[in-house]
Amino acid sequence: MGELLETGAKACPPWAATVLTLFPDMFPGPLGYSLIGRALQNEIWRLKTLDFRAFASDKHRSVDDTPSGGGPGLVLRADIAAAAIDQAKAWSAAELGEARAAAVPVLFLSPRGRPLTQAWARDLAAGPGVILGCGRFEGVDQRALDGRGVQEISVGDAVYTGGEIPAMAILDAVVRLLPGVIGDPKSLDEESFSAGLLEHPQYTRPAVWEGRETPEVLLSGNHANIAAWRRAQAELVTKERRPDLWRAHEARKEQSDGNKDAPTEAREE
Repeated sequence: MGELLETGAKACPPWAATVLTLFPDMFPGPLGYSLIGRALQNEIWRLKTLDFRAFASDKHRSVDDTPSGGGPGLVLRADIAAAAIDQAKAWSAAELGEARAAAVPVLFLSPRGRPLTQAWARDLAAGPGVILGCGRFEGVDQRALDGRGVQEISVGDAVYTGGEIPAMAILDAVVRLLPGVIGDPKSLDEESFSAGLLEHPQYTRPAVWEGRETPEVLLSGNHANIAAWRRAQAELVTKERRPDLWRAHEARKEQSDGNKDAPTEAREE
């Protein structure tokens, strides 16, 4: 268990991640490098793994079976998945206390899961930690998911051989938002999705490279003009590349403008 971190007048354990997997040796993997790895070493966050096979009862340590109703592949058994979740929850309760452990979500990686968003990553970073289950085969027996209040999560509309690499992506996205991980927290304010838009293009020296010039406004020193240019570019990139985000952005703006135009009495009701 990591050392307690000071948060105001109250001390609490570091943000805690527990990964349920058939391949615990894959971790921390990339999570042991750069800012995320340094944060792990400095105990800003804690990582544990739990092998599904630890709950197998036969000599072959089998954890799966054929799908009910027929079909290809294998399904992770409900008793195995539930036992692993129960152990992870017991770890959380021992480390975080019953009250904080109750706020730790149990998420299983699945192509049919709710897609991770930046807003969801911020919500997870604001909590005490997460339990991530890495599926393999044809998935997990639905009874374990229902019986343990598991929510399925996805990193995109693609199928992976297992949940381990998506789990690493989720942990990277969340841990970088924890206080003390990023050197300059202000850098998080302008990145993609933070304001519902994709990030504006970035430039650095030299001012001219292969005949391509850095936009003059970025060299002007006029911070108001630079901010306006960056905002306009963010809107342009979002409109071109992510029409879904652009529609949501426009809807929020219309709602905000409508609230501004509403009579004071109506807004207060």
